Formats: sequence, C-alpha cells, structure tokens
Amino acid sequence: MESVSYHEDSFSSNSSANTEILSRTGYTILAVIMGSFSVAGIILNLLVIVVTVKHRQLRQPLSYALVNLAICDLGCAVCGGLPTTITSAMGYFSLGRVGCVLEAFAVAFFGIASLCTVAVISLERYVVVCYPMGAVLFQTRHAVGGVVLSWVWSFVWNTPPLFGWGSYELEGVKTSCAPNWYSRDAGNMSYIIIYFFLCFAVPFSVIMVSYSRLLWTLRQVTKLQISETGSTNRVEVQVARMIVVMVLAFLVTWLPYAAMALAVIIDSTLYINPVIATIPVYFAKSSTVYNPIIYIFMNRQFRGYAVPAVLCGWNPWASEPQLSENETTVISLNKSQRVSPKQSLKE
Repeated sequence: MESVSYHEDSFSSNSSANTEILSRTGYTILAVIMGSFSVAGIILNLLVIVVTVKHRQLRQPLSYALVNLAICDLGCAVCGGLPTTITSAMGYFSLGRVGCVLEAFAVAFFGIASLCTVAVISLERYVVVCYPMGAVLFQTRHAVGGVVLSWVWSFVWNTPPLFGWGSYELEGVKTSCAPNWYSRDAGNMSYIIIYFFLCFAVPFSVIMVSYSRLLWTLRQVTKLQISETGSTNRVEVQVARMIVVMVLAFLVTWLPYAAMALAVIIDSTLYINPVIATIPVYFAKSSTVYNPIIYIFMNRQFRGYAVPAVLCGWNPWASEPQLSENETTVISLNKSQRVSPKQSLKE
C-alpha cells in the first residue's frame, strides 16, 4: 500500500508541475486543436456507421473492415480525444492515476485495433486489385476474421500493463497518457520492445508491402495499356491516387509517433522536449478524422449515400458515373482481353 501511495503522490506532483511546460494560452490552443479533431472524428465516424447500417448495398466484405475502422476511431475520439481536450483546457492531468491508466489503455486499445484494421484493408485492396478474376477471393468470412483478429491482437498486447508488465504514464505536456516508453526497468523494456514490434512494426510492414505490391501491379498494367491502346484506364488512375493518399496519411499520422517511441527505446539518454513530443501524439490522434475521409468518402459508392444524408438529399456528385466495388478495384485491359494483371504479366 505504501508503494501505491507513493506512486499516486509522485503522479500528482508530476501533474501539478505541468504549468511549467506551457503557458495558459498554449494549453488553450492544444485544447482547441484536440477538441476540433475529437468532435469532427465523432461526427464523421458516426456517419460512416449509420450510413453503412442503413443501406444494405454498402454491406460488402470490405465494409466490415471500414465500419470496424470507424468504430475504432470513434472509440479513440471519445475515450482519448475528449479527455485530452478537457485536461488540456485545465492545464494539467486532472483524472488521477486510475484515470491515466484507463485513458491510456482505451486509446492504445482502440488505436492498435485501428492500425491493424488498416492493415486488413490494405490486404483486401491487394487481393482484389491484384487478383480481380477470382484466383484469390476476399470474402465476408475473411473480413470478419480480420476484424476479430484486430480486436484480439490489440487486447492481448495492451492489457499486460494493467497487470504489472509494462506501465502507462503521462506523455508530452502531461495532459494525456500512453505506454511508458521512457522507463529503463527490465520488465518495462521487454514489454515495450515486444509491443513496438508486434503492434507497430508488423502492421506497418503489412501495409507498406501490400500497397507497394499493389502500386507495382497498377504500374505494370498501365504500361501494358499504353503500349496497346495508347491510353490509360481512368479507374486505374483513381485507384492509384487513392492508394498514394492512404499511404501518405498513414505515414503522416503514425510514423512520427512510432519513430519517436523507437528513438526513446534505442537511446535511454535521449531527451525530447515535451512540446515536441506532443506533436506526434496529436498527429496520431488526428487519424480519427482522416481515416473516414480517405477510406470511406473517397469510395464513390459510399459517398453516393453519405453525402445526400448530410445535405438533405442533395448530391453535388450525382452526375458522376457510379462505380461499383468491383469497378473501382478490378483492372480491365479491354473488352476483348479481360485478364488479371498477374496473367498479363505472365504472358
């Protein structure tokens, strides 16, 4: 009990020392930024969930992963964004040690589940685009399996700090909590290294390999089309553009945080200014806004249902030809030569 009490006192003293890190104006600015991200994330992700549930046409295998991504981002915005907004407005972490652990666990749990779901989506895009004629099928059971695996994987690797292996601590300007990247304790270090590898490096590798292979396939088919017809397929360009945006958004939102964590793990003497350390945290939490825009609203079929729901029936893109799920991912060379990219390359 004495050690727990000491830890609580230490936590309280660290929290009360926050006034030395930023001015009142600085904390207010952070509160406004995080509040804007949180509110926007809640609205956008709720819209994704409601529209998908309402329209049966959107319930395709990919939709399971997209809705799961929206649920993860909604959880991050509610359990992480809103509390951080409140504590930033107050200028210190006011939720106590228990509140810190619960907030850190919730954000890590939803965040890693979201990251794993993005990996599932990248695999789905790779399978559908690179094997469009059915050589490899991505079916509903695969999507559901990927969703379940995302939650189980995240739960398994985020619960150990609740039972003493690893820990959750204040981070950045001390208005939010996260896994303790800084402790040199042997138990904490072993957890952090395994956690970083399995929850950051593995999903990141899956995403980058899938999208790299996908872009390579699109490039090969585009070259083949240019040589045969002298023109490129409009759908291919749209898919390629979407993939580039997905990869860039992922790198911008998650890579800075992962890089900072890795740097701290490697160099125990490294000092990162708390204000600088807060920037990657905000980038990572901003993914709750970017994900629904990129993964959902860049899907023309979904946009055809979501936009009228927001604009009371008016759709400014109504004149655009509607593309089905297959049309946005299947690459066709021409009507007389409908073969998959893999088959084309073999020939």
